[in-house]
Amino acid sequence: MNQFFPAIDETFLKKERDKARKLRSSQWWKRKRSLGICHYCRHNFLPKELTMDHMIPLARGGKSEKFNLVPCCKECNTKKNQLLPTEWEEYMALIKK
Repeated sequence: MNQFFPAIDETFLKKERDKARKLRSSQWWKRKRSLGICHYCRHNFLPKELTMDHMIPLARGGKSEKFNLVPCCKECNTKKNQLLPTEWEEYMALIKK
């Protein structure tokens, strides 16, 4: 676990990851991903290249609910890591300068 964030209960994480796994195979997710657009960089990708991201990360108390899940490219998902949406926006603003 990251040293900067409080530890999250493993039972909570397991439950939320299971919910995300189920949603990943749902028609809802397949439709959302089929657009082929990364939520963060807005670039186009093949749908199979997009990953599922928790906008509010599980490690920061987010949940595997439809409103919190977005398709994104692997590069953005890796860079975003455990940032909250506002922290991500600040990061993007800094690198665009």
